[in-house]
Amino acid sequence: MFNALNRFISRLDGDAPPQARETHSGFGFQVLRNTNLELSIEPWFDYVVGINGRMIESSDPSLFAQEVRNCAGSSVMLGLWSAKGQRTRALHVPVPADTASLGLTLQWTPLSVVSNIWHVLDVPANSPADAAGLLPYSDYILGTPEGVLHGESGLSELVEDHIGRPLRLYVYNNEYNVTREVTIQPSRDWGGEGALGCVLGYGALHRIPAPLSEPVQAPGETLFDGSESGGGIPQFGAAPRSFSPFVPAATTATPPPPSSSADFLVPAQLLSPPPTTGGTAPPRGKKKERGHHTGPNLMDDYFKEQEKKSRELDNAPSRTASPLPPPPKTGGPPMGGPPRAGSIPPPKEGE
Repeated sequence: MFNALNRFISRLDGDAPPQARETHSGFGFQVLRNTNLELSIEPWFDYVVGINGRMIESSDPSLFAQEVRNCAGSSVMLGLWSAKGQRTRALHVPVPADTASLGLTLQWTPLSVVSNIWHVLDVPANSPADAAGLLPYSDYILGTPEGVLHGESGLSELVEDHIGRPLRLYVYNNEYNVTREVTIQPSRDWGGEGALGCVLGYGALHRIPAPLSEPVQAPGETLFDGSESGGGIPQFGAAPRSFSPFVPAATTATPPPPSSSADFLVPAQLLSPPPTTGGTAPPRGKKKERGHHTGPNLMDDYFKEQEKKSRELDNAPSRTASPLPPPPKTGGPPMGGPPRAGSIPPPKEGE
């Protein structure tokens, strides 16, 4: 799947629009050697693609040298393209008046050379790659002093020619930003797959990224700016400055001035309320009246009403406390019917 995706991206790169091709014309002067240690130019990785604001379209080295000699005694601006992260930058280089030399050894090379890179992915233990000291996911095989590698199969063909023999490789490490020479001895008898004993990635998904030491220049990446004018280092040992407390936009009254005894920052929540139009603050006693007094008064009225009902029920005669007298056990009501309330029953015989 990854091989198909790499071929698709390579096809897109080959069908780039004319505007993209005019950016660097696909060629540039690759830096092979840098004898001037004051120049931040890396051999093999950096390409000179422009000079004095113009793109280099001719492979004639005499035109480039004449442009440099024209800037003798001043400085020349070089447009550099780096294989690390595929970025372009401008560099002002001073040109000596006596020699008019930059101390660089250049070669006209296509930029597509940097695509012949193999990314070291998995490195099994006790493999030839492990014995050679290759680091997984951070090492990139750039080439070899044994010859030039062309295409994806260039490295595998070279490894096949060195089975059982030591092979020197130029390896770049992204985490440490260093390039070193590694000697590895390919073998098929180490107990695993492959003569190198490692998984390699090739193509657009495995190009050399920018070094980790370089700052990420993207929108929103600058988190803090410690200077007052936008540049410089903040002076944490300086005298403290007085800050005016925060006042919301709806508040028209000015906040009270800070105390003269100390210049401490006063949070907005601790500010005193703004003064009234009369110039005097309202008394503390009236502050309670402004509270929600409706709720407590309703509860008091409710409890008083319930207490009053309870007392009325306590004073009322109770049926359980004074029950009605039971009916008489002997005799019965007169024949004329039950006596009316308040009437005196007739006397019995013998009374």
